[in-house]
Amino acid sequence: MSAIENIPEVEAQDNGLLRFLTCGSVDDGKSTLIGRLLFDTKTILADTLHAIERTSKKRGMEAIDLSLLTDGLQAEREQGITIDVAYRYFTTGTRKYIIADAPGHEQYTRNMVTAASTADLAIILIDARKGVLTQTRRHSYLTHLVNIPHVVVAINKMDLVDYSQDIFDRIRSDYTAFAAGLGIEDVRFIPMSALNGDMIVDRGERLDWYQGPTLIELLEAATTSHVAQEESFRFPVQYVCRPQDSANPELHDYRGFMGRVESGVIAIGDAVTVLPAGRETRVKDIQVMGQSLPSAFAEQSVALLLEDEIDISRGDMIVKTGELPNVTKQIDAMLCWLSELPLDPRRKYLIRHTTRDSKAVLAGIAFRMDINTMAHRAAEKLAMNDIARVSFKLAQPIFADRYAENRGTGAFIVIDESSNNTVGAGMII
Repeated sequence: MSAIENIPEVEAQDNGLLRFLTCGSVDDGKSTLIGRLLFDTKTILADTLHAIERTSKKRGMEAIDLSLLTDGLQAEREQGITIDVAYRYFTTGTRKYIIADAPGHEQYTRNMVTAASTADLAIILIDARKGVLTQTRRHSYLTHLVNIPHVVVAINKMDLVDYSQDIFDRIRSDYTAFAAGLGIEDVRFIPMSALNGDMIVDRGERLDWYQGPTLIELLEAATTSHVAQEESFRFPVQYVCRPQDSANPELHDYRGFMGRVESGVIAIGDAVTVLPAGRETRVKDIQVMGQSLPSAFAEQSVALLLEDEIDISRGDMIVKTGELPNVTKQIDAMLCWLSELPLDPRRKYLIRHTTRDSKAVLAGIAFRMDINTMAHRAAEKLAMNDIARVSFKLAQPIFADRYAENRGTGAFIVIDESSNNTVGAGMII
């Protein structure tokens, strides 16, 4: 027997997929932080590295400008700012990551909301020289609004304040007082220098007074939103599969309901209820690509086969019996308006909730949120980037949960029927 055969097998650790967001004010170093993460975890391709080296030299820089890894639009590179959300993927071997780099400018707030809607963790950067700014408060509020469970406050550019612990402590105290007023609970603080790489992947030698984890250590340990709480099973039906294959008699009676598990877990034999009909049955089989599975969990795309013949169409929802959502024709929600055309109370819109569409009219605007002061303002219409509490009346019922309890069934988008553009994104209260 060879020596290789005697080596015991070691099961690779897998901490799953973590989606996280970087946000904050302009020039806080968000893009540089992501570039440093990619660089220090050795996930940059050689040709990409050579390309940004050439661009950095053209600009007269002595070191590589790591922010170029995320600022992909030509306008972004020319202006040195982030305009659109940039997504990047990397892995450490024990975990996979999807990073969303959100713009810092106020006029691109809608892009930040889009990125935050699927994030499990938010990194809010603060320039150590400037402290907590208006845009810091704005992004923190939005982070709380979309229910991101974990917040990391990265006090960046510590190299420009001589790695001062007093400045770090002062900013941490200011932010803690502000976060307490919003109700943000899970907040961690890290001093860092994205430019030099201190406390990103390596600890460095100039922040020895900080004894907490590095950024990558926090990311490795963070839980995802689906793991953090027990969620009810929600399965919006996307497609009813009835194979038309006369040559295969086994498929004559096949009827599978295909879709993605938005939340929870389902297993063969579980009792389920089909909405809106309210009919009860049991799961006969769970299939993926013709292969049977004993169970399915959140974010898996599967086909469910049921024991009884029930009329089910796209837009219906299958839930566990006893775990029913709210079936309603009116919703109260926090709405972020995304369109350059203002919200018109006289117009009809289309509400898309999971796989179900319903015509809707605005029933009222309770208030518009002043992001700068956190005050509630009266409003008759909403402009682009406005966030407000609104009510909609629907032509067809939807099967909704509160957004704080279930992101998948607590969120919706508003569509302009004439242009088919998405004009709003809402979180059900």
